[in-house]
Amino acid sequence: MEATNESNLLFAIVQAQDADIAEQALKSMGIDSYQLPSVGGFLGRKNITLIIDSPFGKNDEIITVLKNSCSQRIEFIAVPIENAQLAIPTPTQIAVGGAAIFGVTAEDIIKL
Repeated sequence: MEATNESNLLFAIVQAQDADIAEQALKSMGIDSYQLPSVGGFLGRKNITLIIDSPFGKNDEIITVLKNSCSQRIEFIAVPIENAQLAIPTPTQIAVGGAAIFGVTAEDIIKL
């Protein structure tokens, strides 16, 4: 059993298509991460929540790696025109991708 003191936990919600690239980039830095499947609420798209064990002082490097690995893209969704006699959907441009990152300070992280 290995215990590390005073680490940060980062939770990064990324699109499923970016998760493997991000995890490999983190692994090449020697940073452990774990995947949890999740689903986006707005578009209902498949996401992955990466739980990242970040030693103190590494957050900026990890955020840079995630920024480079999880690109934001433009997609189009069909939105009906309001007050139209016929429900004709109109393509609407939205930005998807990137990463939403949350940080938590942990006193102890025990790896079994």
